[in-house]
Amino acid sequence: MESQQPPENAREAVLNAALSHVPFDGWSETTLRAAIADSGVAEGLARALYPRGGVDLAVAYHKDGDRRMVETLGMTDLSQMRFRDRIAFAVRTRLDLVEDRELVRRGTTLFALPQYAAEGAKLIWGTSDAIWTALGDTTRDLNWYSKRATLSAVYGSTVLYWLGDDSLGHQATWDFLDRRIADVMQIETLKAKIKDNPLGKALLAGPAKVMEKWRVPTVPDDLPGKMMDRFRQG
Repeated sequence: MESQQPPENAREAVLNAALSHVPFDGWSETTLRAAIADSGVAEGLARALYPRGGVDLAVAYHKDGDRRMVETLGMTDLSQMRFRDRIAFAVRTRLDLVEDRELVRRGTTLFALPQYAAEGAKLIWGTSDAIWTALGDTTRDLNWYSKRATLSAVYGSTVLYWLGDDSLGHQATWDFLDRRIADVMQIETLKAKIKDNPLGKALLAGPAKVMEKWRVPTVPDDLPGKMMDRFRQG
């Protein structure tokens, strides 16, 4: 029997009902139909909440994971950690919250399709933004973009490694993550040296002045994908 639930409760009910079907049918129309039947949510409401079917279910699942990660970080004392360890802890927390790796594997397959690749990149960017924000990042200059682009690449590569990792407690993944963060820290050290150099300061002065005028950075729809491509290309 269909239930009359508030939209937010209905959204959660359909998503939760979908999770047991995703490992078999992926983030698909088949999964959405099964979730509607299992949840008892009116079909019209469910399709209004997830108009693109499985794709919107996958997006909602990813964003729900980000939300739970932020909640967990907010309840954790990170003050005694080095900043690089805070980043590693946040990424690890995000992955530890996954109930079943097959849910992420199916999502990775979906967002690898050309028509959904840009949306997948935006979701990874969103996770990176959520991590930096939760860790107290308040930058409003060019570093706002570079931090998120760099962490997006680290997070994306770590997820792919994690999906194929069968080591005890996913230790191989956490070692991989530490190496990627160490690479990033080397880049940050190099950037700091450039800033301390008189010539470097002169070269960065122009772009920095322009970026300082941006109070609230905005992200064009295609920016995350473009920056991810640039990072992969070196």
